[in-house]
Amino acid sequence: MPRLTTHVLDTTSGKPAAGLRVVLRRADEATIVAEAMTNADGRLDRPLLEGADFTPGTYEMTFHIGDYYRAQKVATADPAFLDLVPVRFGLAGGRDYHVPILIQPYGYSTYRGS
Repeated sequence: MPRLTTHVLDTTSGKPAAGLRVVLRRADEATIVAEAMTNADGRLDRPLLEGADFTPGTYEMTFHIGDYYRAQKVATADPAFLDLVPVRFGLAGGRDYHVPILIQPYGYSTYRGS
């Protein structure tokens, strides 16, 4: 049963990003497919997609890093340089997908994890 998961690391503090909102949409639709908050390990408590809900296509995962840094009381520009970070990717199906992201107030990096 394929799954879609994520993991968020805050490279500013060197710790997992706990309490960060993640929203998943199909790229061609405005409707939210799934949303969750990261736990103390910077991971989600359950996959964003799995089983019958996991369908091939193009998706967009939006990471709410501006809200996260405001909650952490990290000094940033007003408005924040990065507030919402959308990551658009394709799911071909048949296997697990892990989309981790490394964040900081002025940059981010993502990749296909294992």
